[in-house]
Amino acid sequence: MTDFDLGRAAGCAMCSGFGVRKKTLFYIATASLLLGSLQSVSTRAEISPTTTTQAADAETARLNSWFNLKYEEEMAFSPIARGYQGDKADYDKIDDFSDEALERKIEWQRRSVDEMKAKFDRAKLTQDAQLSYDLWIYRYEDAAGWAKFRRNDYVFNQMFGPHTRIPQFLMQVHKVEEPADMDAYITRIGGVAAAQLQQLDTAKTNAAGGVRVPRFAYEAMIGQARALITGAPFGGEGDSPVWGDAQAKINQLVKAGKINPSQADAYRAAARKALLEKWLPAYQALIAWFETEVPKADAVATGVGKDPGGKAYYDMLLVSATNTDLTADQIHQIGLDEVARIKTEMEAIKQQVGFKGSLQDFFKYVRDDERFYYPNTDAGRQQYIDTATAHIAFMKKQLPKYFGILPKADVIVKRVESYREVAGGAQHYYMSTPDGSRPGVFYAHLLDMKSMPIPQLEVIAYHEALPGHHMNFAIAQELDDVPNFRKFLYVNAYQEGWGLYTEKLGKEMGAYKDPYSDFGRLTTEIWRAIRLVVDTGLHSKGWTEEQAVKYFTENSAAAEGQIRSEVRRYIVMPGQATGYKIGMIKMLELRKKAEDQLGSKFDIKGFHDTILGRGQMPLYLLERRVDQWIASQKAA
Repeated sequence: MTDFDLGRAAGCAMCSGFGVRKKTLFYIATASLLLGSLQSVSTRAEISPTTTTQAADAETARLNSWFNLKYEEEMAFSPIARGYQGDKADYDKIDDFSDEALERKIEWQRRSVDEMKAKFDRAKLTQDAQLSYDLWIYRYEDAAGWAKFRRNDYVFNQMFGPHTRIPQFLMQVHKVEEPADMDAYITRIGGVAAAQLQQLDTAKTNAAGGVRVPRFAYEAMIGQARALITGAPFGGEGDSPVWGDAQAKINQLVKAGKINPSQADAYRAAARKALLEKWLPAYQALIAWFETEVPKADAVATGVGKDPGGKAYYDMLLVSATNTDLTADQIHQIGLDEVARIKTEMEAIKQQVGFKGSLQDFFKYVRDDERFYYPNTDAGRQQYIDTATAHIAFMKKQLPKYFGILPKADVIVKRVESYREVAGGAQHYYMSTPDGSRPGVFYAHLLDMKSMPIPQLEVIAYHEALPGHHMNFAIAQELDDVPNFRKFLYVNAYQEGWGLYTEKLGKEMGAYKDPYSDFGRLTTEIWRAIRLVVDTGLHSKGWTEEQAVKYFTENSAAAEGQIRSEVRRYIVMPGQATGYKIGMIKMLELRKKAEDQLGSKFDIKGFHDTILGRGQMPLYLLERRVDQWIASQKAA
């Protein structure tokens, strides 16, 4: 999972079905046939014949220039997005999160699509420019679909709420290299406070309409918010996270000779004033509202289907998350079928290690035995980080055998910051900058080491870092021959499907030499299949949190803390978790198609470069791109 989209932690838009499929290399026929029956759920442009004439190239160059101008206009809506891209324009600003700002942005996108259609003839463009054209429309459709259901949104939640995400942006993304950067940082302290209050207004409106997170989320968020106003200069032991960060950045300027001690004191005074006068009141307001919501929220947690308009909202979320028109019932059944299939592979490993007992007994053994956990100490946490780093180093050596395009930016492993750490929380990826000055980060929640089983460590490192999320994000950002908007596109089913595909690919690349690590790989794969069952169960079938936990526990060796945290994640992030397995299925299907049609001409490097080499895209456009690659290989 990535830590990328501040607006939501989910993904994409109204995309097409899957086409007729054969049995894939890794996937059972039942789900393949079900997916194969799907029809388009988006307006799909006909594939136009393209030429390599000078006219097409010239028209493409004109369109790309227009895209870059428009994207620069669009970036004015989001200083935060600029910051993630390493751009210091609007460096002292934070986004406007009001309803009015959202409406302005959607209207701007609508007008931009109309303008593009009026100024450019898609049929006269090169193939890649046609892809850009279609992606520009896709982005608008996606945003408009989400905006329609803004009153159903869980604005604050314990996973990716603005109360932790925006401070994380300030502390982790806002670089201070010059005094002007520190001036901007201090101004942004007030901007963070204002943004929290804007989003609080939206959350209050949604709650008044009957849309609120369950009680456990409010209780967790109270602790998270309090952690951001505990310690100097607010009171309590030690430094608060933001005060510690501000002082570290001021000290760096002193060390670099950019400011003198007197100027440093002035910066500290200004930061303290902004924190006490703006940051503190905003967080106090958040905490006070969270506390008033606790008794109103459901103690027995379930999904969004119970909310006003919740069924239609969830239907939209499934389309967005999976790029299909699969119904909740169909997704639920695919999950059940996949759980059954993966269990047969788990049985084989159980027999391989000589375990006597049922698969359920083996789940319990792997879940409970102390040998499968590092100590719940700082030394144990460092062991986890060091081992993950070693797995990534192994994978770096294997990459050239399977990929032609490699990322320039590095990727590192870090523990999640204390103010947002959750026991059993989902590990996630935090993207690098296009110039590689900030590496990608694989973040691990290490608060409770009993929630971090060693058998799953290897597979998660591959998913979050290499060849998973870091590959698809860093490569896209580093492209120098696509319009800028394509470098930063996020498509849930593509990028999470890729992450899960690479877990399987790791075995092909020589990983998982320990059978327990291979069992850990299957544990995470069945985990994603369970998500199809549990997510639809919660949000479409009215399952409670306890029903979901029970199903998860009966069908997985995941640790108890992981399971509880994961189910709570699905409750507050409806639909998003369904994209992993559906996206993986599609990528396996595309690979099998290429292998069948190309035979000895099939090149694994070429296939992977085709998937990654032009940035993220919805699955129907990815299929078109793979089909074009297959045709070019046949003709070669």
